[in-house]
Amino acid sequence: MSNSTMNYTTPEAFTNSTTHSFELMNSLEMFVVCIGFLFGFLIHSKITWLIITGTGNGASSEFFNLNLSICEIGNSFNAMFGILARFFSSVIIVTYFLQGLGITGRPLLHCLICVERYLAVVHPVTFLKYKPLRYRVICCTVAWIIILESCLICTFMLISFSMVPYVWFISIQFLLFLCIQLFCLVAVLRALKQSGPGERKREEKNHMKRRAFYIILITTVIMIIQYTPFIVTGFFVILTRKSFQDFWSPAFLCYVLAGFVQPILYLQRAQKLFCLSSSS
Repeated sequence: MSNSTMNYTTPEAFTNSTTHSFELMNSLEMFVVCIGFLFGFLIHSKITWLIITGTGNGASSEFFNLNLSICEIGNSFNAMFGILARFFSSVIIVTYFLQGLGITGRPLLHCLICVERYLAVVHPVTFLKYKPLRYRVICCTVAWIIILESCLICTFMLISFSMVPYVWFISIQFLLFLCIQLFCLVAVLRALKQSGPGERKREEKNHMKRRAFYIILITTVIMIIQYTPFIVTGFFVILTRKSFQDFWSPAFLCYVLAGFVQPILYLQRAQKLFCLSSSS
């Protein structure tokens, strides 16, 4: 998502932004947007390289993370185009289109990761059946089709200044993905409390279950932090019929900063956190 795009959701905001674009961009927002682009691009490029080269667990087992990192690279470019849109109004159509990566792409791919962990813990036979890479490719192909459709829908709604449908569009997706992740979270938590047949085997299973539980928990908390402020702010704007830059700034800040948590944890797990600029 781009804060500059959120300011274009009403005709009044659009006119005000094109006339006083630089004045509306305060230093904190500019800093956050630059951080979102530079660090987001570097971190996810590093993760993509680690997965492709097999430094992590391999491209097959990390295929969902690979697609998530590619999506986040596009999301990083959205931040860059958000800055350019302040000075070149013709670029704003690109930010409109890339909104779908943040609204649908990130939570959908997060959800696929959670469902995969859920199947591995709760339904291991089904997980092994669909473990081959071709099934992950099919899932990601369907996911990218949905993401591209979301990009087109966002472009249409933002061009037509349809603020109310736009907020509902974000809210419905957020609630849907949140329900799926909470279901996976509770199911894995219940499985974690169940004991295995042997002591050693039980410890190995519990370790796998705990890791799956933490992955789903972190993903769910990140999604709540990222999207709740946007939804609350959106409904506030709808009810009060007011839209100012200061309304969207805290939500945008939460979205950008929370997006760094999971990739940093991934790099820490791969022991590559402090060598982003080095090649593996």
